[in-house]
Order: sequence, then C-alpha cells, then structure tokens
Amino acid sequence: IQPSKTTTVTPVNKPILRWNTTGITVVGNGSVSGTSSYYLNTPWDVTLDWSNTLYVSDRYNHRIQKFLMNTKNGTTVAGQMNATSGTAMNELNQPTGIYVDINGNIFISDTVNNRIQYWSNGAVTGQTLIGNGTIGSQNNLLYNPYGIWRDTSSGILYVADSYNQRIMRYKNNSKSGDIIAGGNGFGYGSTQLGFPYAFHFDSFSNSLLIANGGSHNIVRWIIGASNWTIVTGSMNGASGNNATLLNVPTDITLDPMGNMYVADMFNHRIQFFLSGQSNAVTIAGTGVGGSTSTELYYPSSLTLDSQLNLYVVDQSNHRIQKFVRY
Repeated sequence: IQPSKTTTVTPVNKPILRWNTTGITVVGNGSVSGTSSYYLNTPWDVTLDWSNTLYVSDRYNHRIQKFLMNTKNGTTVAGQMNATSGTAMNELNQPTGIYVDINGNIFISDTVNNRIQYWSNGAVTGQTLIGNGTIGSQNNLLYNPYGIWRDTSSGILYVADSYNQRIMRYKNNSKSGDIIAGGNGFGYGSTQLGFPYAFHFDSFSNSLLIANGGSHNIVRWIIGASNWTIVTGSMNGASGNNATLLNVPTDITLDPMGNMYVADMFNHRIQFFLSGQSNAVTIAGTGVGGSTSTELYYPSSLTLDSQLNLYVVDQSNHRIQKFVRY
C-alpha cells in the first residue's frame, strides 16, 4: 500500500482542510541558485496579489521578482536585474519582507541597508520611507528590518525591526515611529522579543501574532499592551521538534477561520495550528532538510491563496513550492 500523500485536518464544524504533501515548484530551477530571470538565490519572502501574481524577495540577488500565474520567468520590479547590491535609490541589499498593495506598489524591508523602500508600480527607482542607511535604535532608525505590513484602511505601516527586538508603527507617512511591541532588548521575558522576523495583524483581537525566531515561539501582543502572551512554543527560549515546540520560526499567517500557519525554519517544516490550539500538525516538509518534492530546506516564509493553497519559500533550495489544498 502506498503511503498517503495528503495531510488531513478536520476542524470541528469547519471544512476539512487537506494539503498534498508533495510540493510543486512554481518558481526556481531545481535546487540551484542563479541570477537569470528563471532563478532565485536564497529567497526570503513571498506574497500574492489579487490576480495570483507572485512577488518574491530574491534576497541574495538583491531584487524583487514578479511572476505571473503559471510563469517561471520573472520580471525584476525592484532592485537590479543583474543581481548587484548597493545603496542607491535604484538598488537593494538583501531585501527580505515585502508588502504589495492593490495597485502593485511595493513596500520593501531593505534589510542590510537598514531602511524601508517604496517602489511605485512600474518605477525604475525607489524612495526611502524610513531609515537613512545606518544602524540605529532611535525611533527613526532601523537595524536589520524584516517583516512589513501596511493597513490599507489607515495607511499605517508596521515593521519588524528585528535586530532592535521590536515592532514599529509609523502613522501618517511619518519617518519616526512608535514602539508597539518589545524594545526592551533581547530576552525571554514577556516584555521582550527575540529576533522577531515576522508578524500577522489579527483584526479580531486587535493584536499582533509575532514569530519570535530567536525565542522559538509565537506570541500575541495586543496593541496598547505592555507584554505578550504565549501562543505556542517555549516560554524560556528552548527549541524543539515536537508538536508544541519550534526551532527558529520566521513567518506566520492566519486563514479566514483563524487557523495559524508557521514557517518552522530550522525544523524544515510548515506547522498548522487549529484556531485556539497550541499543538500542531506538519502539513509541508518532513522535519529533515532536503531537496525532494516532499522536503524543504530552511523554509522562511509562506502565504495562502483564496483557495488556501499553500506557497512556501523553500529558501536554501532556491525555489517557491506550492502545496495544493484538496
């Protein structure tokens, strides 16, 4: 009997959720890096727009690539097509987090340049929204920013200022932000964060779910609160590979039912948590790094389409994998 290729999760009074555990490579060429339009080099983040166009932060190629649906040939929409890095307005240096608005404008965490860049749709150069290219902990400076998200209703921009151990909020196009989570140094205390790489804004509870990579947990920080509460993972910084522990989580998202999806990077897997649960089911990856269609190698980011198909940045395999929901 052939083993099942599908992971099934049955929420109470909710639709059955199943994903094929054999991934389909939608971007990338095998597990080989490169600089041509068909290749990626250690990508970090992925997002989908309304037409299922994929945007990928092609990190070590220092560019943002756009892939039309069912197309593996990318177009460079920010940074340099030839994969050179730099500090000029038309250059990037290891971009990570990206947010694309409904008009195709892109907000980019230009990580090594310690700035947030904005590229309007079709532009050949960007503009700096936050930061000045230098490392700093003042409220108008950044230190290796990663995750980024914009509230379209208010125009407020949120940034995971990862190496400053904080989440920043920028109102009214201000270059100086407010600390809304962390900012008390690296640590495991409930007022501290540990390399927050990504976050998800939960509008139902007006809170941020934060992927605390260095603390190996997911925490909830209600906007306006002074501390977090644990969602899953260790409270004391311990990593692990069972159903309740994580090892350097780097991304998180929720589906419309409130179920949580986590990129558990150093465990080479994607973990699925039913709404309100702290025990996970692995829906992609095997827990061991590899390059076959059922394996992942340091997955860094994920996103869902409207059908809850799962797209994963398989970072060290230099590819984007799609896991189809049935």
